Amino acid sequence: MPLYEYQCKKCHHRFEKIQKFSDPLVKKCPDCGGTVEQVISAPAVQFKGSGWYVTDYAKKSGSSSTPPASDSSPKGESAPRKEEKSKTEKKAEKK
Repeated sequence: MPLYEYQCKKCHHRFEKIQKFSDPLVKKCPDCGGTVEQVISAPAVQFKGSGWYVTDYAKKSGSSSTPPASDSSPKGESAPRKEEKSKTEKKAEKK
């Protein structure tokens, strides 16, 4: 059953009501008794499945022939690691 949203013209109270398509529309506000109008609201959307990722979409025809971007170091060599601080250096920094 669809969820309809209404707003009172008099007190601006906004409320929702679950109704069948065949049910008559609400005409009076449950708070003040004023006239109400049906409001267009955003639909409730549920995404189901594994998720939305770049890999879920088909590749473009031009991008499959180009190799992936690489770093500036030649193949077989890895980037140099940062040296870890010794325990004594860490203790000196804490003081």
